[in-house]
Amino acid sequence: MINAILVFNNHGKPRLVRFYQHLAEEAQQQIIRDTFHLVLKRDDHICNFLECGRYWPGRGCASPVERPGGPPRVLQLSPCPHSLFGGSDYKLIYRHYATLYFVFCVDSSESELGILDLIQVFVETLDKCFENVCELDLIFHMDKVHHILQEMVIGGMVLETNMNEIVAQVEAQGKLEKAEGGLSAAPSRAVSAVKNINLPEIPRNINIGDINIKVPNLSQFM
Repeated sequence: MINAILVFNNHGKPRLVRFYQHLAEEAQQQIIRDTFHLVLKRDDHICNFLECGRYWPGRGCASPVERPGGPPRVLQLSPCPHSLFGGSDYKLIYRHYATLYFVFCVDSSESELGILDLIQVFVETLDKCFENVCELDLIFHMDKVHHILQEMVIGGMVLETNMNEIVAQVEAQGKLEKAEGGLSAAPSRAVSAVKNINLPEIPRNINIGDINIKVPNLSQFM
């Protein structure tokens, strides 16, 4: 199961955050920070899978480490961010594109290679929908990005991996939204059209014998 999908830039600014299990806001922010620091320290040539035990190097409880020819060195350890999900069998699978990190936090039931392919499909779909996607697209078109992601993953389960199918669904939704936007604007356009109709001049007074009829000014009602 996919527990979280995180996208952040090289400075740790989150651009897309999606958790598939309930966590407090503070816990979510802690996971984002810890995940960024874990991924940032890794070289681009290192494996894109990061399995984590209950603890990882940092601040926290102390553990002695043997050093040849010297006394044991104390290594500071702190809880792994994955333990916030309720277990230690979670792993990070990520890809780094230009200024963005795409990180999936999954449990042991997910295939590492399968998630790497899923990340690639997600990025290629974004690139096709936005025509050479960049970080600004994720900022200014967040609703569309979430829609694309929802076509691929729902409730932490992979729904679709065919890029053409995903793009087709996104385009169909876009057309539907445009059609609904046109229908909602129809009443205002109709009122505007009525106001712009050039009606012939209506006589203000009608005289029939000794009867004088005064016609009111209709423009005040429009």
